[in-house]
Amino acid sequence: MLSRALPARLAVAVAVDDSVADAWRALWVSRLLVWAAAIAAVLLFGLSDRAADFDPAGVTTPYGPTGDVLAAPLGRWDSVWFMAIASDGYGGGAREAFFPLYPLVLKIAGAPFGSTLVGGALASTALLGVALVLLHRLVALDHERAVARNAVLVTALFPMSFFFSAVYSEALFLALSIAAVYAARRERWAWAGALGLLAATTRSAGVLLLVPLAMIYLWDAGRPSLRAMRPLRADALWLLLVPLGLAAYCGFLALGGNDPLAPFRAQEVWFRSFAGPLVGAWEGLVAAVQGARQLLSGAREPVYFTAAGGDPFVVARHNIELLVWLVLALVAVAGVLRRLPAAYGAYVVAALALPLSHPVAPQPLMSLPRFVAVLFPLAIWLALWMTGRAARERLVLGAFAVGLAVYSGIFATWHWVA
Repeated sequence: MLSRALPARLAVAVAVDDSVADAWRALWVSRLLVWAAAIAAVLLFGLSDRAADFDPAGVTTPYGPTGDVLAAPLGRWDSVWFMAIASDGYGGGAREAFFPLYPLVLKIAGAPFGSTLVGGALASTALLGVALVLLHRLVALDHERAVARNAVLVTALFPMSFFFSAVYSEALFLALSIAAVYAARRERWAWAGALGLLAATTRSAGVLLLVPLAMIYLWDAGRPSLRAMRPLRADALWLLLVPLGLAAYCGFLALGGNDPLAPFRAQEVWFRSFAGPLVGAWEGLVAAVQGARQLLSGAREPVYFTAAGGDPFVVARHNIELLVWLVLALVAVAGVLRRLPAAYGAYVVAALALPLSHPVAPQPLMSLPRFVAVLFPLAIWLALWMTGRAARERLVLGAFAVGLAVYSGIFATWHWVA
């Protein structure tokens, strides 16, 4: 008995070492790229003139000229909201749009440093490392190490992955969502439900993890078949923890005398509202076409699309860029539906349907690339598509590295990315 168990244990140990080694390599290479590109951009181009408008208290620049340059990739835009909640709690207005788990992480991680900026960036980076290890192990359940390694690489080098080491909730959400699915694949249902609950207290989309978890429970990881559906057992009740995460946040607000529906109503501050199923895709196409019309006209007046503030040429370029992101995302979704377990496909469809059904009126596809960054099945499909084909690997990883450097610089100089 012992002789048969040893090879199995050895195989597990090797797999663990592989996941940590591959994840560590992807983590430090990608973070060095983010840091170098961000610092270079700030030194070469300086900060946007509007930086003070979005951070009037200077919470992202507290360290003096040199320190602020070094901290450039850590805190911008929504970081100000997260840090304010970590310091002062929820005070009404738009803060309730930001779910509570990440601000709590900031508060705890920032305490030893006396800085939520430093503590939050370190926590996000560590969580990215955890997410990469878990992703490697999840992929290794179905595929060889080369695919798992590439899935980790494309996640770490994804052009929007600078958010994973900034004071943003993306790394926390990515780690929790992968962990929940990994637990489900291993039939650890209590862990899957608890991790899904935590994801649902990180952002509203976390509740959608109930979709893949339930499908894995009912049909394992394969494609659904009513004939092959597994019977419900008492342990299925653990999955009900996932929506309880969202309910717990709403209840927390109600107990504090606040509007329990404030997380949803606060989205109106950013002009995001329900427009109909997937209507945002059509509106994004229209905005991109009108943006192209604006650029081709050579004039800033009249504005051919719904004004979003700022230079009409800049907004027009953003609208076109966002449509390109949508097209690329849809190609990847099609790949997931064709090649990966049905639970993974259902998850990415549901997760994309949420922002596409709740577009931002002035810029329908706003933040779409950031939403795509945490949809780990897309990275798994891309890894499958490129693994074993050297030209594809060079093309994808090279393009991703260049994109990550460019977007890191844009973000660090206080220009809007996603």
